[in-house]
Formats: sequence, structure tokens, C-alpha cells
Amino acid sequence: MTDMMHIFEMLQPTSLDEAVALLDKHGKDGWVIAGGKDSLDWFKDRVKKPEYLIDISGVKELYGIQDKGDHIAIGPMVTLTDLSQNKLVRDLFPVLADAAGRVASPQIRNVGTIGGNICQDTRCAYYRDGFPCYRAGGNTCYANTPTAMNREHTLFEAKRCVAVTPSDTAPALSVLDAQMVIARDGKLRTVGVDDFFVGPEIDIERMTAVERDKGDLLVQIKIPKTWAGSRQYFEKVADRQVWDFALVNVAMAAKVGADGSIEAMQIACGAVQCTPRRLKDVESLVVGEKANADLEKLVERVAARGAKPLNYNQFKAPLMSQLAKRAVRSLSA
Repeated sequence: MTDMMHIFEMLQPTSLDEAVALLDKHGKDGWVIAGGKDSLDWFKDRVKKPEYLIDISGVKELYGIQDKGDHIAIGPMVTLTDLSQNKLVRDLFPVLADAAGRVASPQIRNVGTIGGNICQDTRCAYYRDGFPCYRAGGNTCYANTPTAMNREHTLFEAKRCVAVTPSDTAPALSVLDAQMVIARDGKLRTVGVDDFFVGPEIDIERMTAVERDKGDLLVQIKIPKTWAGSRQYFEKVADRQVWDFALVNVAMAAKVGADGSIEAMQIACGAVQCTPRRLKDVESLVVGEKANADLEKLVERVAARGAKPLNYNQFKAPLMSQLAKRAVRSLSA
């Protein structure tokens, strides 16, 4: 039976210490809910059935966007709408504001949070429908068979599971060298963005460094001002402009000299593997060059190098190449 939630006990902490204590107490039986846009789907389909639901919407320490001098600090409970419209973010990191503004629909962005967007689970239909796949603790990948529907799945780094990251903001945070602060047992640890997103070769049953069964809670996102004021770009391709998850998206931050040469660049794509994929070949290729038609052709050739399409997602590789080329083209404007 779907669309009918299981019975759970709702807990509503009002401080960070209280929230962390509840997570530590209930461990794998607890579940953090923020905006609820991912969690409620799980509950209505009765695939995930935690005994305790820990609602962190009343924890004031998890809100706000602050300028800390050498970085900005973003609370995980900041809504995607607020993030996309915040003047500080728009001035310093427009790639993140643009990415947040492309998530789902206005109604969802008004409720969904940045913490939820980067911590959400994959949208693989087999996994979400409760199939006993590798990611769910089983012994097969239902999306990687000759007859499977895998149009939205991975091009790279398939390790048993072929699911991809569904987050639009993750690639933007990747190119901005974001850091995530995670609380556990009353202690804080900071994890760099490259280590925050976890591939199946590290742990096939989770997508981030947040380990729910150990009481982890994301409490802050830090973005250093290394790329503040740089040339930035975000683009997303989806079946529909509203609501749909990305087929491929791209985020870029680049520093361009007075003569138009590219001094540094970081570029990443989402929805092509389990974690945001940094396009290292493109980054090394463009440094010292000026954006022009010849450079765009080279970028198009190397952006999707090494891709291994599945039965129904061959279109993703050229799409990825085109988005990378368009990002570089934006530097010539």
C-alpha cells in the first residue's frame, strides 16, 4: 500500500545540542527531516520506516547566511529560494544561486533546504521502489541489466550500483571548494567537498559523509572566498524546465586575466555519476588559453572522455560535452 505513512514518533528539538543528542540516542532508528521533500516520498511509499522522526526545523543554529570574512557560512536549513535570492550569495557565488534557483519548482524551493538538496538520496526508480538492490543491501543492480530502464543513470565509475547524484547544487559546491561541518556526539568535524560526496566504491549504501546510523548531522556549509568574483556559470538540462531532476548539469568557476586568458578554472557535472564529476581534463586544457571556437572544440572532445554509457543513456555523453563547451563559451562574452 502506498501513500500511507507508517507510525513513528515525532521529536522536535529546539537546540543543536538537543538535536545531536537525539540522533546519538536513536541511531539507525532515527531520521532527520528538514524540508521533507525527499523524506516524505520514502515514508509514503513505505520503503523507509524509521521509528523516530527528528524534525530540525526548530533549531535556530541551522539557519542563516553569514559573511565570516574569508568565507561565507550557510546553515543547512536555508531554503533553496532564500539561497537563490540572497544578495551576498548572488554577488560572490552566482553559480550556487543559479543552481539553487533551478531545483524543482518554486513551491518545492520555498520549502526544500540546501542541506536536504545535497544530502538527498539517489532517485533510481528501482531503488526508490524498494527493490533489493546493492544500494538497499541486496545483491544485484536492477538498473544495469539488458532490459533495464537506465536513461537517467551513470556514465562513469559504476561499481555495482549505477545510480547518480540528483543534486543541482552539488556541482556548484564542488567547483567552489565548499566545506561541510558535521556534528556527531557533540563534536564537530569539517569535510571537504571532494570527501563529502561518497561513491559506491567507498560505501554503496550512502551518498555522503553523513552517516545517519552513527548520529551525524550536517550543521553548516562553508564556502571560502577563493572563487568570489570569478566568472561563473551553471546550466541544467532536464526533460521539463520545472520539477524534473537533471539529465546532466554543469557548474563552472573561472578566473580570467585582463588579456582574456584563462588563469584558473574548476568545472563539474552532475547526474553523470554517483558524485559530482570534476572535469579535470578540461580544467588542465584551458589554463593559459583564451576562450574561442578552437578551444571549445577541444573541450567538447575531452569533456566526456572515458564515458561508458548504459543501454538507454548514450545521449548523456554528447550532452555533457555540449554543456562543458557552453560553459567555456561563456568566458568569451
